[in-house]
Amino acid sequence: MRRTLRVFLVLLPAVLLPLALEAQQAGATGGRQAPEQGFRLEQNYPNPFNPETRIPFELLQDAFHDGRPATVSIRIFNVLLQYVGSPTALNHPAGDGTPVIDLEYTGPGRHEAYWDGRDRSGQAVASGVYILELTVNGRSRQMRMFVTK
Repeated sequence: MRRTLRVFLVLLPAVLLPLALEAQQAGATGGRQAPEQGFRLEQNYPNPFNPETRIPFELLQDAFHDGRPATVSIRIFNVLLQYVGSPTALNHPAGDGTPVIDLEYTGPGRHEAYWDGRDRSGQAVASGVYILELTVNGRSRQMRMFVTK
């Protein structure tokens, strides 16, 4: 019982922090999501998932300044905000399976990434909550994903 309570107290801030940030952002915008700066992050599907998921996102025209490509990174963190890994691009000119880390996209449109539910060392991740962060040209958006086994 004591061990369970101790683990709960350690994990509680890591779970509540993202929720508090969302509430703060919603309050600042009257309950609406803050406007994205040239991109939209959509909910992964399926969610919850086991063991793999797809992550859709849309790059808007605003993401392409002066005709330059948009630089996109997707990172996945556990509830302790430790880096777990990155998904791979689907239907990207660099090829399927290219990690979405500082990957350049040349035009607007809807895109997808794929995550196989494995960490950087190739091990399947445990059931739980994971934080996905999409960064486009230095601006980021986060969302939660749920792995169930």
